[in-house]
Amino acid sequence: MKSDIEIAQAAKLEKILSVAKKLDIPDESLEPYGHYKAKISMEFLKSLESKQDGKLILVTAISPTPAGEGKTTTSVGLGDALNHIGKKALVTIREPSLGPVFGMKGGAAGGGMSQVIPMEDINLHFTGDFNAIQLANNLLAAMVDNHIHHGNSLEIDTRRVTWKRVLDMNDRALRKTVCSLGSIGNGFPREDGFDIVVASEVMAIFCLATSIQDLKEKLGNIVIGYTRKKEPILAKQINAHGAMTVLLKNALSPNLVQTLENNPAMIHGGPFANIAHGCNSVIATKASLKLADYIVTEAGFGADLGAEKFLDIKCRKANLKPSVVVLVATIRALKYHGGCKLEDLNKEGCDYLKKGLVNLERHVNNMKNHYGLPVVVGINGFVFDTEKERMILQDKSDELGVPIVSSTHWADGGAGAKELAETVVETIENSENKFKYLYDDDLDLWTKMETIAKKIYGASSISAPTNVKKQIDELQANGYGHYPVCVAKTQYSFSTDPTLRGAPSNHDIAVREVRLAAGAEFIVMVCGDIMTMPGLPKVPAAEKIDLDADGNITGLF
Repeated sequence: MKSDIEIAQAAKLEKILSVAKKLDIPDESLEPYGHYKAKISMEFLKSLESKQDGKLILVTAISPTPAGEGKTTTSVGLGDALNHIGKKALVTIREPSLGPVFGMKGGAAGGGMSQVIPMEDINLHFTGDFNAIQLANNLLAAMVDNHIHHGNSLEIDTRRVTWKRVLDMNDRALRKTVCSLGSIGNGFPREDGFDIVVASEVMAIFCLATSIQDLKEKLGNIVIGYTRKKEPILAKQINAHGAMTVLLKNALSPNLVQTLENNPAMIHGGPFANIAHGCNSVIATKASLKLADYIVTEAGFGADLGAEKFLDIKCRKANLKPSVVVLVATIRALKYHGGCKLEDLNKEGCDYLKKGLVNLERHVNNMKNHYGLPVVVGINGFVFDTEKERMILQDKSDELGVPIVSSTHWADGGAGAKELAETVVETIENSENKFKYLYDDDLDLWTKMETIAKKIYGASSISAPTNVKKQIDELQANGYGHYPVCVAKTQYSFSTDPTLRGAPSNHDIAVREVRLAAGAEFIVMVCGDIMTMPGLPKVPAAEKIDLDADGNITGLF
């Protein structure tokens, strides 16, 4: 079979104006970026506010493995399948980051016959949203150092500047830096560092903002550092938030593209779920709910990270309520969680599968019991899956009380996920939805973190060094205790040890660092060895990406 990029390059794209008509979006409400992608005007989106909301389908997954699960592929395939069975459906997902595109994970446009296109554009610069976020973030950083250089009237303690610069690339050399070296004109030297763009608080704010005014207000509330008396200094005190909003004005409009089957898809925003809140923009999600009857969206990485944050942060702040959760898995990935070696995953391994099902079971129970949501398990099918393995899944389906449906959307597009689409619609129509948050706003920050660790991760305890615990206590005392908690940890395990597969229990979650995101209005708790500026692998994907003599991109998945 052709590679993903070969399939995408062979696709017959419709002009974006024609795609928009399927959602009743008029030409004048679009800002085309070429022939096949466009931004939807905020004025048009405002006109939809009185319309009834569609059904929100949240796609999440088991804990990620090197075998891959295909969450975005399933999201796109399910969206096409819903349209295939006669429903008006819209896929609404995140934009890819160049870090994983040139690193190890890959892009975020789906795969096989279930992709969003133009794939090369989406996975590379797209419409420039990430560049705008990067520039807005770094403008604030430049203005902080400029303020210090020109007299420092706000008395910012250079040892307590917390605002970092960002770059949309995996570059471990920039994690810890020293800036302003050289002559007096270069400013006051201090320790600094870079995060990846998707970990920036600006990205979080961008994805949680409900309007341009809300965006500006949230940007103004960013805490950039502290005085010697430990008093917080806000971005609006440096008068940076207005210019930052100007840089983000055009980016705030959601992007419209299409699937391989020429169905509309909206792609906007893209924080990572292992280091941020892992959801596409509130603006895009709410717009989609007005434009279609069924909206397929996704939360990053496994349900313990992505879905937890989608539900406890995004839904809480945007007043959203999913109708159903689709939990994506593969038989190969489940066998990996059961201890199977990577090189043996294509062989029948019933014993490994049975052992690995504990990972699926915990994610299902978390969604059902802790959040009260109906669940459908979507198995992204491979040709290596055997009948014996499928029967084990069916037995598990009966035990868990949730449907488990195998699909072939990777090979067959929407038609291959027809049963999954029908099952999702039936589940929405016939299942009781008792959606609730995992914790209440009025719990203290430590208890919120402990609740997530024990209920979602299966941990027995959480811990933190004395200085970190003191910082959490100070945040609580300073009026930030009502904020939700955003956990930054490895995506590969319920624990903070990425090598622990399956469903580890009774472990400790060690909080290494805590960060205040006052603009985004959540507290980031960094756990274990997770990095907010990733590094490249030994053999990065960038080594295979190239441009041929005819100007065609090659090696992009």
